Amino acid sequence: MKRSRLRLWLAATTVIAVSAAGSTMAVSAQAAVGCKVTYTVTNQWQGGFGANVVVDNLGDAINGWRLTWSFAAGQTISQLWNGTASQSGAQVTVTNADFNGSIPTGGNVSFGFNGTWTSSNPAPTSFALNGVTCTGSVPTGNPTTTPPPTTPPPTTPPPTTPPPSPSGSFTNPVLWQDFADIDIFRVGDAYYYSASTMHYSPGAPILRSYDLVNWEFAGHSVPRLDFGTKYDLNGSNAYVDGIWASAMNYRKSNNTFYWLGCVDFSKTHVYSSTSVESGWNRISTINSCYYDAGLLVDDNDTMYVAYGNTQISVAQLSADGKTQVRSQQVFSTPSSVGTLEGARFYKRNGSYYIWLTRPANGQYVLKSSSPFGPYEMRQVLLNMPGPISGGGVPHQGGLVQTQNGQWYYMSFVDAYPGGRVPALAPINWTSDGWPQIQTVNGAWGASYPNPLPTRPVKPMIGNDTFPGTTLGPQYEWNHNPDDSKWSVNNGLRLQTATVTTDLYKARNTLTHRIQGPTSTATIELDYSTMRDGDRSGLSMLRNSSAWIGVKRDNGANRVVMTNNITMDSNWNTTNTGTEIAGAAISGGRIWLRVNADIRPGAGRQARFSYSTDGTNFVSLGNALTLDNNWPFFMGYRFGVFNYATQALGGSATVRSFNITTP
Repeated sequence: MKRSRLRLWLAATTVIAVSAAGSTMAVSAQAAVGCKVTYTVTNQWQGGFGANVVVDNLGDAINGWRLTWSFAAGQTISQLWNGTASQSGAQVTVTNADFNGSIPTGGNVSFGFNGTWTSSNPAPTSFALNGVTCTGSVPTGNPTTTPPPTTPPPTTPPPTTPPPSPSGSFTNPVLWQDFADIDIFRVGDAYYYSASTMHYSPGAPILRSYDLVNWEFAGHSVPRLDFGTKYDLNGSNAYVDGIWASAMNYRKSNNTFYWLGCVDFSKTHVYSSTSVESGWNRISTINSCYYDAGLLVDDNDTMYVAYGNTQISVAQLSADGKTQVRSQQVFSTPSSVGTLEGARFYKRNGSYYIWLTRPANGQYVLKSSSPFGPYEMRQVLLNMPGPISGGGVPHQGGLVQTQNGQWYYMSFVDAYPGGRVPALAPINWTSDGWPQIQTVNGAWGASYPNPLPTRPVKPMIGNDTFPGTTLGPQYEWNHNPDDSKWSVNNGLRLQTATVTTDLYKARNTLTHRIQGPTSTATIELDYSTMRDGDRSGLSMLRNSSAWIGVKRDNGANRVVMTNNITMDSNWNTTNTGTEIAGAAISGGRIWLRVNADIRPGAGRQARFSYSTDGTNFVSLGNALTLDNNWPFFMGYRFGVFNYATQALGGSATVRSFNITTP
C-alpha cells in the first residue's frame, strides 16, 4: 500500500460558548435554552481529519436536536457516526440518530466524523442548537420565541437514519506489528493501547482506535528513558532493559492519563498527562517494584495496582497517585499452575478481577469482592490453538468493555521473528461472573464479527517525507538519542553521533516496526555530506542483524551489504559484520530497500537491494536469515543509521521512508 504519509497533529479543541435564547422544533417556546459545544480535531493528516463534537445541554430537556455550523475553509464531511449529516456548501446540519435524540438538563450528546480539507482546517466559530446560538449559559430573562411554523409539526418524530451497527468481520492478528505486554482501556468512544518497548526511546507507545480493529499511533507515555546513563548508549547499553510490562489507565475525576512501570526490577516510575499525544511528565518514583503491573481506578476514584510474579500483591496509591498508601499480598499461585504474572486489574458488577498470564501458554483470572481479597482463581485458557499459523498461544494482554456493554480480550501471540502481535476475541460472562473466551471450534478464532462499526484512522505504514520539524510517533530510537545530532525539516538529517565500527553501539539509529507478514522498507538517502569513514543506511535490527548502505572512504562512495552482525545472550556484540558485496556509486542520492518476511517460524529471510533512480532496484549481497528465538523479546525492526568510524562531523539526510506491503 503506497500512500502519502499521514501526519499526526496535536488535537485542537475549540469550546464554543455564545449566548442563546429561544426555541424551535420540539422545544417549548417558553423553555429555557442554553448550550455549549466542544469541537475537537482528534487527528489530522494531509487532506483529511477526524473530529469529535460534544453538545452540552444547559437548559431545559430537549427531545430531538439539530446542530448547525459553517466551515470557513471549504472543509467537507465524508463520514459521520451517532447522527445524520447534510451539507450545502459551507453550511453543515447534523440531526440526532433515533437512539440519542433526548438530552436531559445537564446532559450531553456526542458525535464524530471524518472530513477533508485543502489549504487549512480552522475550527468553526459558532454553533446553533435547534436554531439557537450556543453561548455556554442560559439567559436570565424571558427567552426569545420564534414564530410558530406555518405547517403543524408532525405528531411523531421524523424518520432518522438508524445508528450504525457492526458489519463484516476482522482477521487476527488485528495489527501485525510488534506491540506486546498490552494494556487496553476505553475513554468515551476512543480505545487506547499501551505496550512495552524495552530499550527503545521514547518508550511505552500509545495506539488509538475507535473500533478495536483499526489502530493508529497516538504518542508515547515515556518521552525519554531517564533511568540511568546506560540508556544513552554511550559506553554502556541497556538492551532488553527499560520498559517492560507496564500499566496505563485514565482517571475521569481529573481528566488525566496515568502510566506506571517498574524499570530494572528496582523502582516504579509514574507519568501522567491530560493528553495521550503530548505533555507526559514523570510525577513520582515509588521505591517499590510493581512488576508487571495493572492499574485500576475504582468507582470511588481510589487507584489500585495489582502486580507480582507468582506471589500477587495489590497496592493502594495516594489520592494524587504519587505514593503508596499500603501494599498487601493477595494471592499465592498454586505449584500446579506454576508462574502467574502480567497482571491487569478490573472491576465489574462489584467484583474485582486480576487478569494473569501463565507465560506463554495460559491465562487465569482471580475474583474477589474486595481489592485486597481473598481471591478465587479460575483458568481462562491453556494451550489454546492460536489464530496465526506458526505462532504461539494467545495470552497476557487485557480486557476492555465497549460502549455497547460487550467485552473483548486483546491478547498477544508470540510470532517471532516479527515479535509479539495482538489478537482480539469476544468475551462472555457466566451467570456467576466469570469470563470466558468465545472460541471457534475450540480455538481462538482467526476471524470474528467486527465489535463496532469500522472507523478509518491514519494508516500505520506508508510514505513519510518528514515534513515539519518533529518526528511522528511511529518511530523510536535505539536507546536515547543525542538530540543535538538530528533534526527534521522536510527530511531527517542524521549527523554522526558515535565513532564506532559497531552498529549496536551507534547512537541515533531510528527504528520502525515491521509490518507483517511481509513488508518492504525503502529509504531515499542523500549521502552528499558524508565524510570519510562514515557509514549510513538501512538495517534489519535485532540480536542478529544486517544492513545495506553507503560507505565513504578515501573520498569515494560505495553501496555495500553487510551481514553477520551478532550479539551473545548477554547482548554483547560478538561480530561487527562482514561486507558481502559492494559497488561504486556517485551522484549523492540513493534508494535503499529491505524486504522482510516475518511470518512466524525458522528460516525467514530479509533481502537487500538499491537503486540510483528510485525505480530500478538491484539486489545486493545475500539474505539475512532471521533469528526467531524469543529471549531478545522485541522483534526485528527496520533501522536507519549514520555513524562514523574515524571522526564526527559528517551527516546524511533521509528524504523519505516508505513501508509497503504486497
